[in-house]
Amino acid sequence: MNRSSFIIHRSSLREALESPFPLRGKGGDGGGAYKSAFMLLCAALATVLSPAQAQQYPTKPIRLIIPIVAGGGPDTIGRAVGQKLTENLRQTFVVDNRPGASGAIAVELASRAAPDGYTILLISASQVIRPLLFKVPYDLFRDFVPITQLSSQSYVLMASLTVPVKTVSELVAHAQANPGKLNYASVGQGSQIHLMTELFRTLAKFQAVHVPYKGIGPAYPDLIAGNIQFMFGSIITSQGHIRAKRLQALAVSGPKRIKALPELPTVAEAGVRGFAVTQWYALLAPAGTPRSTVEFLNQETNKALHQPDVSGRIAAEGSEAVGVTRQQLAAHMKAEQAKWATVIKTAGIKGEE
Repeated sequence: MNRSSFIIHRSSLREALESPFPLRGKGGDGGGAYKSAFMLLCAALATVLSPAQAQQYPTKPIRLIIPIVAGGGPDTIGRAVGQKLTENLRQTFVVDNRPGASGAIAVELASRAAPDGYTILLISASQVIRPLLFKVPYDLFRDFVPITQLSSQSYVLMASLTVPVKTVSELVAHAQANPGKLNYASVGQGSQIHLMTELFRTLAKFQAVHVPYKGIGPAYPDLIAGNIQFMFGSIITSQGHIRAKRLQALAVSGPKRIKALPELPTVAEAGVRGFAVTQWYALLAPAGTPRSTVEFLNQETNKALHQPDVSGRIAAEGSEAVGVTRQQLAAHMKAEQAKWATVIKTAGIKGEE
C-alpha cells in the first residue's frame, strides 16, 4: 500500500473516531450523529482496503534524465544506480541522455515534466554553478526537490615535470616567486575546475593565467610538455599519467585522502587551509512530486548505493558512494551555491559561451 495513502487514510480514521458529535441530538438519542460517524468510519476503511490503493509506486517505467552524452562519469554512475533500482523495484529506469548547454537543456526538460515521480534528474556541481554565471530558464531550488546525493569525487592537483616542484607548498612558493608566469588548465570558463583553481590560487595568494580547454583530455599533452604548469584533473583521467610518472601528483582536492591514491595529502593538509572541493552527483525530482514518493526514492536509492556491485562500480569511476537525507542534500546544494558565488565575485569571473 502506498505510504502517502496510508497517512491520508489513517487521518480519516482518526477523524471518524474522534469526531466531536454530541451524544444526544435534539430528537433525543443522537442517532443521526452516530450514523454519520459510522459512515465516515466505513468509508475510511473501504479506502484502506481498496485494491487500487494497495498497488505501490512505481507502476510504470521511470525516466532518468542525465545531462551528458552516454559513457561519461555521471552517465556510468547514473546507469549503475538505475539498473540496481530496476532490479530492486522490478520497474524499469530508462536513461535519457540530454547533453548540451552545460546541462541546461536536461534541467529545463526535467523542470517541465509532470511532478508524479516518473521523471527524475541527475545533476552535478556544474548545474549549481551555471545559474551564477548565465541566464537559465529554471531555478534548481524552486523547480526541483532533492532526492539524494549519489557520489562524491576528489580531483587531483598535478604539476608538470618541467616545474621544479614536488609538493603543494613548493608549487605555491614557485608561483609566488613567478607572479603571472604559470598557466593552469580547465575545461572551460566558469567550469568547476576553473572556479576551484581560482579558489586555490586565492587562498594560496599567488597569480596564474587561466587557459580554458574544450574538455580535459587535450590539456594533458600540454601539461606533460610544460605548456601548462599545473591543473586539477579527475582521478580516472589522471591516474595513468601519474602511475607512468609523466606528471607530478601533489594532492587531492577533497576533505579526506582517497583509496586510489592514499599517499597523497589533501590540499588543506598540504598547507592551503580552507580548501576542500569535490565533484558530486545527485538526483532531483520536479517540484510538486508527492513527498511520500520522494522519500521512497530517497530510501531505495540510498539502499542501492550501498549494495556492493553499485558502490564498487562507483569506486571504479574514482568516486565514493554517498547517500544522504533529502534535507542534507538541500543544505549541501545551498552551501555549494554560496561558496561558488563568493569565488566568482572575488575573482571577477564572467560567463562566456
